[in-house]
Amino acid sequence: TRICNSETHTEAHNLKITETLYRDTIMTKKFTDDHEWVSHEGDLVVVGITHYAQEQLGEIVFVELPEIDSNVGQGEEVAVIESVKAAGEVKAPVSGTVVTVNEKLNDAPETVNEDPEGEGWIYKISPADMSELDALMDPDAYQALVDSLS
Repeated sequence: TRICNSETHTEAHNLKITETLYRDTIMTKKFTDDHEWVSHEGDLVVVGITHYAQEQLGEIVFVELPEIDSNVGQGEEVAVIESVKAAGEVKAPVSGTVVTVNEKLNDAPETVNEDPEGEGWIYKISPADMSELDALMDPDAYQALVDSLS
């Protein structure tokens, strides 16, 4: 059994964020100030919530997924995540059409806690205007935002 003090825990947490940001840079992830992440997958954009967002929500117990083929505008509520502490909206980082959702979250919403920026993705959207991605933050800008909140 390994016991960590708060300094070790903080170092481990910072390492996890650094590893995530490194992975994000390689995968060209972008971020919103509402703590959603996006990445390109061909002509689609994959959307989920960040590690920081899932930490703030706590234990996630339900994810209300968007309807496939629904048209959404940038900044509109698309999904809802419910935790034991609160509910949070997931907004559309770009305008477009929802083309698929992560059905796994219906039976395993905790996947968002376990791997928020990987297997815990929420939906994929076919963007109406890829240039809307230009307004989103790169990993360094997002890290600066998160740092300013603590």
